[in-house]
Amino acid sequence: MNRWRGNPWAVLLTLSLGFFMTLLDLTAVNVAIPSMLDDMHTSLDEVLWVINIYILVLAALLITFGRLGDMRGPRTMFIVGVAVFTVASVLCALSRNPAQLIAARAVQGLGAAALMPQTMTIIIATFPAERRGTALGIWGAVAGVATIAGPTLGGFLVSTAGWRWIFFINIPIGVIVLALAVALVPDLRHGARRKLDIVGVLLAAATLVCLTFALTEGQRYDWTAGIWGLLGGGVLLLVIFLVQQGIRQRGEPLLPFGLFRDRNYAVMSFVSATVQVGMMGLFLPVMIYLQSVLRFSAIKAGLVMAPAMVLSAVVSPVAGRMADRIGGKYILMAGLALFATGLAWLALVADVGRTWYEFQPALIVAGFGIGCVFGPMVTVAMYNVEPGMAGAASGALNTIRQIGTVIGSAAVGALLQNRLAGALRDEAAKQAAGLPASVRDQFVAGFDNAAKGGLEVGAGQTGAAFQAPAGTPASVVHDLRQAAASVFEHGVVHAMRPTLALPIAVIAAGAVSCFLVLTGARREVRVARSAYRGRRRRSSMSTDSGATFNHRAGMAAFGEKETRDSGTSAGGRP
Repeated sequence: MNRWRGNPWAVLLTLSLGFFMTLLDLTAVNVAIPSMLDDMHTSLDEVLWVINIYILVLAALLITFGRLGDMRGPRTMFIVGVAVFTVASVLCALSRNPAQLIAARAVQGLGAAALMPQTMTIIIATFPAERRGTALGIWGAVAGVATIAGPTLGGFLVSTAGWRWIFFINIPIGVIVLALAVALVPDLRHGARRKLDIVGVLLAAATLVCLTFALTEGQRYDWTAGIWGLLGGGVLLLVIFLVQQGIRQRGEPLLPFGLFRDRNYAVMSFVSATVQVGMMGLFLPVMIYLQSVLRFSAIKAGLVMAPAMVLSAVVSPVAGRMADRIGGKYILMAGLALFATGLAWLALVADVGRTWYEFQPALIVAGFGIGCVFGPMVTVAMYNVEPGMAGAASGALNTIRQIGTVIGSAAVGALLQNRLAGALRDEAAKQAAGLPASVRDQFVAGFDNAAKGGLEVGAGQTGAAFQAPAGTPASVVHDLRQAAASVFEHGVVHAMRPTLALPIAVIAAGAVSCFLVLTGARREVRVARSAYRGRRRRSSMSTDSGATFNHRAGMAAFGEKETRDSGTSAGGRP
């Protein structure tokens, strides 16, 4: 085993397995939502917290653990993260009520935050620049594979063994990753002593908690002044966090603003957030629709998504290699455009009584688009990052990505709940016209008040709880049940369409922002000028062949540009 220690591809395999494990539950939990709603007799907003608390802790602590990786060594933090995540998975599986599950998911998010930023840091330190695109493309493909395995494996486990097994499955994966990490991953440290910004950590966490709670619980509390106050408080805390980080820029900030002077890194940070909003838009409402409206089993719902996600996993490494050769700008733009197109197509196809194959063209377009995004996005973002800043850059990029996930999940969930409450009320009023007068008001009221008690949208539920008056004839009870089912099915469809408009618009904004990415000679000149102004300290890290490669290529481009400029000033064409 020692001869494999430090081997780039063995290291990449180990890191990818750990990364895979953190993403597997995120998509698997979406498939399990209807089963959790039924099994725990809970509501949609509570189950949304099972998703959101994981992403919330992950987003709040990614930069922190990226910094700790720089301080303590990325290998050490990776191993700690895998161990915590594995233990937390056991706690999730053994949970008996929503509160226990939410608490265990928070611990799971802590483990994911510890291991995730270290994966990119170690990849950058292990692979030279000319091979990073391929490596990061494979790393990005892991996201596609997890997206496939989550719904498909999760659906199989939920259908055959119960939703708790989507957490039990992490135990053998975690043990294998721990063994491989100890045996294969080298201990890489850059020697710089760094301090942790505790105030920044607390401000970032408080900001995310305020925004997430307000968006997730807003519909239940009817968007009262307190909810709007939390939203305003979250925005205020965000401003305070940015000011505090600005003051600390001369010391050891949690978020180094210098990273965002690289235009490509800044643009890709925004794009990474938009992609995650799109992913939550794809999985959250669509999984509820497939299982609760079309009555697909969990495994069938997962298999509906599988062809598109297989395509995504196959395309991602190819897109990463193409980004190495021709640049990632236009690959990214095409991928984001296809992703948005697939979601829009899916919104048009969705209706009551659809069959599984009617969704495949739309999902395949979206899956192809997703495959063109992850590898090129990371390659473009990290191209100019120095190895000594890799932990901070990786942590910041992943944090922004997960902030997109948590805000996307909360915003998509809030919009879905809001549109569903209105659609159920309107559909109930329509259906009530065909019911006996003695039960009409109670029927409509059951749906009208559904949001206040928490929308129940599990498989076999109707979004509201009501009982027919005592002595109601059996034929009328039968009619009531049929009417309730029809209200629920049409209500979910009518709510899903405007809900999907949000991620479509956000992804489109990400595609447009890619016009700002620097490509070709302009980008190399930027690299060269940065090197010329004082980045010669890279030479002290001469073992990183990628840094030397970037420096030489940039200086060559800079020299060519200076020659062209001098030729122009001497009478050449402008």
